Amino acid sequence: MAYQYVREPLRAEEADRLCQACNDMQEKLVIWVLLDTGLRASELCSLTPQQILWQQKSMRITGKGGPYGKKSKKRVVPMSERVKTLLEHYFALNNKWPVGIRQVQKIVKNVANKAQLTQNVTPHILRHTFATLALQKGISLAAVQKILGHDRLTTTAIYLNFTDAHVIEEYAAKW
Repeated sequence: MAYQYVREPLRAEEADRLCQACNDMQEKLVIWVLLDTGLRASELCSLTPQQILWQQKSMRITGKGGPYGKKSKKRVVPMSERVKTLLEHYFALNNKWPVGIRQVQKIVKNVANKAQLTQNVTPHILRHTFATLALQKGISLAAVQKILGHDRLTTTAIYLNFTDAHVIEEYAAKW
């Protein structure tokens, strides 16, 4: 198997610091939605009100994959209560996402700097963080795989690289 670059997810307290460092609505939209859904930056930036299933508290995402890479793979992603509330307020006044992919990357980096995180934080790191935190909260690996839109469990397993700190934290919480 070829070498797989391992991205290190944020720990729960780091994710909390990141959320608390958000100053305005745009920062909260980007950080909270990425952290609570595991969306890719491209999926976030193409989000429209028509994709949101308000009554089911979920989003129907057309993402990466599908035949010949035509982005035809569809999946349903659940929304946390805070994401649902944020999106309800935002999409009550707007019909499209406010920023592009590059701006999302800059927002994530700026908020991480405000939170004084030493780790290089990107939107994809937040996707890995979502997967790790979802498992720690007791969501099954199969459910995380489905939410992230992976075809194989081995792909999802790459996202779950626990650091020593993660292992000690989980052991202490459950033992």
